[in-house]
Amino acid sequence: MSDTETNQISVKEASKLMGKSEQFLRVGLRNDRFPFGTAVKLSSHWTYYISPKLFYEYIGCRKSA
Repeated sequence: MSDTETNQISVKEASKLMGKSEQFLRVGLRNDRFPFGTAVKLSSHWTYYISPKLFYEYIGCRKSA
């Protein structure tokens, strides 16, 4: 399934596009450092949401079709 079908982008994909580690991105999302997503702790497990539209705007590129 593509990110347009799920309306989100994975931490793995976003970290590759940013040229940063997955951990960098996760910690940034947990600490509200990025305007394109959020992190929520459910019990002892963190879940992450990254909006494709906001993410691609933030990194300054247009998603390829």
